[in-house]
Amino acid sequence: MTQHLLLPFEQVTTLKGRLASISDFFEDPQVIRILRKHGLRVEAFNAGSRQVATGSLKGLDFVFPSGKPAADRINDARQAAGEYSKNFHPFDSPLVLASFRAYAEALHARQVAWPQRAPGGGQPLYYTLDMDKFLSLTRQRLSWNDLHVDRYGISNDNLVVAQTSDICQSNSADSYLGLVASTQHHNAPPTDTTSARALARGISSLLLSQGSASDSLYTYYIDSNGISQDPIAVLYEHQYLAYQAAYRAAHGTADTERVLLYPRAEMMSQPHFIALNHKADQLGKLLEADPELRRRETQLGYQLVPSGSVDELATYLNGEGIPAPQPSSGEQTVAKMPDWQVLEQMIAAIKQCPKPVSDQDQQKPSG
Repeated sequence: MTQHLLLPFEQVTTLKGRLASISDFFEDPQVIRILRKHGLRVEAFNAGSRQVATGSLKGLDFVFPSGKPAADRINDARQAAGEYSKNFHPFDSPLVLASFRAYAEALHARQVAWPQRAPGGGQPLYYTLDMDKFLSLTRQRLSWNDLHVDRYGISNDNLVVAQTSDICQSNSADSYLGLVASTQHHNAPPTDTTSARALARGISSLLLSQGSASDSLYTYYIDSNGISQDPIAVLYEHQYLAYQAAYRAAHGTADTERVLLYPRAEMMSQPHFIALNHKADQLGKLLEADPELRRRETQLGYQLVPSGSVDELATYLNGEGIPAPQPSSGEQTVAKMPDWQVLEQMIAAIKQCPKPVSDQDQQKPSG
């Protein structure tokens, strides 16, 4: 940890951390400004959540994995070694399948997805997805053209699958594995390694037929060619909502061609900020309690934890002219991830992952 002088009587403390998908949060100009007011500067090293959990923590003040399994792994290791760690859980973001209207409507025609009611009778941005029926399409190796997507103005011979980033690195990919496993395991996560490995081998075809994995899946999704390259991308809700807010600010209307598919079984990402020393506790407390920072978290599409009596995210979206997701309470259940030890066995049964990166392999600071 280092300190930098700003003014004769003002100091800023630099906190070094390794982050997964949350790295964009600390690159936000408003977040940077708010933290500077509190005398803090964040120096972030980017990595996937599993790399955050398995890499060396030497020289770091905090880590911010995107999911609970990675956070639990870090905390278990710190506790076993007698080292300090303190958890903060400021916000959540559900796992979603980001798609395009033509594909969502093709799924709707097959009674695999259903549109949520749009306010004012407009075009819906959100659909509820039956994961069991969706995975059945993949098992049958059906293409989008088999689903007659041409009726909605496009043609695509690709298989009906959800594209994820690298399962060896990404929490969103691991969470999708957990969601698929739960769907195929009586809506419950496996609890022992033997059955978990057998289950993973049984569902591997639903995960490995996706084509090349990419850490830039969100970038590809919002690209002009996304509709043909990535019909369905596994992302986090906050990424889509922040995109829609930026799109409306630039164009005066929401992007009605890009839509979200919400699995009936909701899988929350549960990112955890873990302070590795007492100095980093200040940042964790600010993330959970500072009013200005909390407002910015909402504006970036996150669901606050704990949420107040008012749904802050829905209030913000409606105020910006963006419809808020409104899944019926009867449509959704909650999917749970397996323990990190079980999850590791499932990943190993699907793909041989490289060894964790060393300190020398860490990326240069992003800001």
